[in-house]
Amino acid sequence: MTLYRAQVLDTPDDPFAGGTLRSDEDAGLLVVDGTVRARGDFTTLRAGHPGEEVVDLRAGVLLPGLVDTHVHYPQVRIIGALGMPLLEWLERRALPEECRLADTDYAGAVAAEFVGGLVAAGTTTALVFGSHFTPAVDALFEEVSRVGLRVTAGLVVSDRGLPEPLLTDPERAYADAVALASRWHGVGRLRYAVTPRFSYSASDEVLDACAAVLKDVPGSLFTSHVNENPAEVAEVTRLFVGAEHYVGTYDAHGLLGESSVLAHNVHPTDEELAVLGGRRASVAHCPSSNSALGSGLFPMRRHVEHGVRVALGSDVGAGTGFSMLKEGLQASFGQALLGPDGLPLTSSHLLHLATRAGALALGLADEVGDLGVGRSFDAVWVRPLADDPLDVGLRHSDSPEDALAKIFALGGDSDIAGVWVAGDRIKH
Repeated sequence: MTLYRAQVLDTPDDPFAGGTLRSDEDAGLLVVDGTVRARGDFTTLRAGHPGEEVVDLRAGVLLPGLVDTHVHYPQVRIIGALGMPLLEWLERRALPEECRLADTDYAGAVAAEFVGGLVAAGTTTALVFGSHFTPAVDALFEEVSRVGLRVTAGLVVSDRGLPEPLLTDPERAYADAVALASRWHGVGRLRYAVTPRFSYSASDEVLDACAAVLKDVPGSLFTSHVNENPAEVAEVTRLFVGAEHYVGTYDAHGLLGESSVLAHNVHPTDEELAVLGGRRASVAHCPSSNSALGSGLFPMRRHVEHGVRVALGSDVGAGTGFSMLKEGLQASFGQALLGPDGLPLTSSHLLHLATRAGALALGLADEVGDLGVGRSFDAVWVRPLADDPLDVGLRHSDSPEDALAKIFALGGDSDIAGVWVAGDRIKH
């Protein structure tokens, strides 16, 4: 039993639906066996628990653990390959690197770098695109389990359009996925994600195999890409002659529902948004990647108006780093650039997108996403160095919302001074 003392900011009530930032300047959080059992004024809580250890975090700001709903484990070493659109970037950078994970030792080293990047950025929960190679996915799960993060991941499957080493067939796609899930799904903080790379590289038969895995592994999630780049969208239209649209290539196989997260969706039709909203599926908005690859500006207003749930993803390695603070800032910029078609985002919106919205998308809203009673103590302590621009900004902020805006505008990995998952401190 530990009593944490801090300024705590979180968004249990959705700002997109009228909720506001919850701010406690001198909060006490009583954490028992990794779960928040009481929250309130520190002095009051301390009076009721005079003998408990106190961890004083008032030198910074305590936020819920950050949630990344789209990030690629095999791509950590190619971050920063700029100046190419999606399909060229895949051919020249991403896919050659992903082929290298056939080497299990190489995959293990990449897994350690990848997980280290998540921890350094304050990401405590992630939906991860795994590798096309089963032993490499095992290496990822092993490293995640060792460190203690909450991760949902799976074998990436494709049967066309990619280099031969990355291809499989429907029968093997099913068998390998079920075998991986039998080893890792539901073990500790791990879950399995059914992961066709995208319809561009997955035939109807492979998508059928994915649907079978989703059915046969209860509690698994589904994730893939959709509508990221106009050239990709055009090719999917050519490949799936009878499909209503790109979203329909997944929906026709029963792959869309509350446990489905599709990345990007920069170029959706209204019909596609209606399907996503009706299925209660989620979209992982990846603003840095969308900018880096020139994919376009995300139509967040249209998503919200259609009832489509939106969270944030870093999309490493097309994205430019693991920081969900950076992604929040870039999301704000993107909406501003859309002018009247954009959806203005306050700092409360950004925190929600980076925490609670991600928890909702991943079916973990009862466990993580805010620091209320009953939630796991998954937390990030933002404490900049003295006289760092963020330190100056926080000292001169005039409201909790202003302090939070400065965290998103100025914060980075070096400002993450502590990370906890279920009460275990994994970064000091």
